[in-house]
Amino acid sequence: MSEEIFDKLAQAVIAGEPEEAVELAKRALDQGLDPLTCINEGLTRGINRVGELFSTGEYFLPDLVIAGDAMNAGLTILEPALVGDQERETPGRVVLGTVEGDIHEIGKTLVGIMLTANGFRVTDIGADKSAAEFVAAAKENGATLVGASALLTTTMPEQQQIIEALEEAGLRDQVKVMVGGAPVSQSWADKIGADGYAENAMSAVALAFRLIDAPA
Repeated sequence: MSEEIFDKLAQAVIAGEPEEAVELAKRALDQGLDPLTCINEGLTRGINRVGELFSTGEYFLPDLVIAGDAMNAGLTILEPALVGDQERETPGRVVLGTVEGDIHEIGKTLVGIMLTANGFRVTDIGADKSAAEFVAAAKENGATLVGASALLTTTMPEQQQIIEALEEAGLRDQVKVMVGGAPVSQSWADKIGADGYAENAMSAVALAFRLIDAPA
């Protein structure tokens, strides 16, 4: 019975059905199933499958977004049911944002969805955010990773400003910085002193695990 619920939870995410995910999560709790196992074997398995479908071109941006909505809907039911020290294992805390002068959010949002699915605690500060706002969020949330997205060549230098601001705040030794966005490249990341570059949401997850030296 439990395996059936896990499969259905995963399928609700794959199909992008938030209401179904909520109902299944409630049913799982009513049946006394472990909420953490429901998250790992159901929701996370589903969103990872969606990520695979997206990377192979079978799914598109809207599919990934609604799958993320379904995953988050299920999490709102299951996470509060975690008891005591059963908190979902968190490999790291991430602050994500799009740099100042840039209002593009889709890529950043997808990265947040995939990182959340893999256990990271993600704080998405939104778009058009200054270096000072990135630093403030990193301090407030105890971030171990900062992800800065730039979708315009004119805003790419803001990624370097964030790195410099973290250095000035004395946080650079504690926080790894990953950058991404259509015009961004590994050579640019190297030039500005970022710790890594990811070209899409799936590679961002692998990079995040690598940067914090945690098993993916």
